[in-house]
Amino acid sequence: MRSDAVKHQHNQPLRILLVEDNEDDIVMLQEAFAGVPLAPFATVRDGDEALAYLRREGKYKDATLPGLILLDIKMPKKNGFEVLREMRADPALRRVPVIMLTTSSREEDVVRSYAEGACSYLQKPIGVMKLQDMARQFALYWTKVSRVPVSAD
Repeated sequence: MRSDAVKHQHNQPLRILLVEDNEDDIVMLQEAFAGVPLAPFATVRDGDEALAYLRREGKYKDATLPGLILLDIKMPKKNGFEVLREMRADPALRRVPVIMLTTSSREEDVVRSYAEGACSYLQKPIGVMKLQDMARQFALYWTKVSRVPVSAD
């Protein structure tokens, strides 16, 4: 674990789950966030896999509940809205902050994200420089401004 990883209350690293199906986006996001002081991501590639990870099912039986989730909307199996809806209906998962991180600029997706319980909506910028700038701003906000719930595990 990186020594400069962001710590939330109780001095534990802020664990982040990235739910993204596009391999190019995963690589770009990992590169963009490599230069900012956040804990390494766990990554899953579809909605079913995200819920299995969060519920610690199958190969994820030893997974640790993340302190923050970056959730794409358009994914195979279950889309981001379906994942978010199931999380908010589950008492063990409803308090985990979810940020929709997507290429969609549709106003109805923004409105629906907040209505379904997302705490933020970020549109993925096109281009590495813009993505790196977003990653720096994201890290600044989540390290200096926000407070996330303590993990129950």
